Amino acid sequence: MAQDDVVTVERTGAVANVTLNRPKVRNAFNFELRSRLTEAVKAVSEDEEIRVVVLAGNGEGFCAGADLGEGISQSVTVQIENEYKPFLMAIAESPKIWIAAVNGAAAGIGGALAMTCDLMVMEDDASIYLAFAAIGLIPDGGTTWHLLHAMGYARAFRTIVEGRRIPASECLELGIANTVVAKGRALEEAGEWAERLALGAPLAQATAKRVLRHVGRMRLQDAITLEAKAQQPLTESEDFANAVAAFLAKQKPVFKGK
Repeated sequence: MAQDDVVTVERTGAVANVTLNRPKVRNAFNFELRSRLTEAVKAVSEDEEIRVVVLAGNGEGFCAGADLGEGISQSVTVQIENEYKPFLMAIAESPKIWIAAVNGAAAGIGGALAMTCDLMVMEDDASIYLAFAAIGLIPDGGTTWHLLHAMGYARAFRTIVEGRRIPASECLELGIANTVVAKGRALEEAGEWAERLALGAPLAQATAKRVLRHVGRMRLQDAITLEAKAQQPLTESEDFANAVAAFLAKQKPVFKGK
């Protein structure tokens, strides 16, 4: 894609890099960015050759949230449902592994975008910034759901009403982020991680993601049943048969996603 596109997609082998590209406004969301990101997420999710996706922001910050310079929609409800929810849910439901590489601030709905990804690498001076309270709003884009699950009610509520900036170190402690690296290294670290994960079994990875995103709302007995049903097609796959053969031969398996 051209470098002036608001979203760029680059592919190296089984890894795709999706980059928000409005650096002059710290990748704040306008209509074009929302639309192009939805298209990009759909495209990489449907590409059978891609196994892992790294999501990053170009410039000094991951994403500054909604671009207030664009104005406020007459129906924010409709805008969130029609323009934000599609790409957020497409990432959550994608069969690919999504890694957020966060530099600077992931603010407002930019924080929701980062937390929607399956994994997160943050630079040590990065943060998730819940600036909603400062303008008389509540977090959206699924942010309340993510914070409640990560922090519990009391800490999540305090974070929301105080409009806190959650530093990378605290995100790591809470399990929001998986790893924290030095400034300037998030994209590199996420890329190296993606390359390693791309060698794994894609059918099992996609199934693990789908199951894990559902079991939290289930009783234990229902979770066991869900896992059992998800396991069956994996045991019938070529990847499983080849991996067992490789294990018995004391060799490293090569997964083909079949």
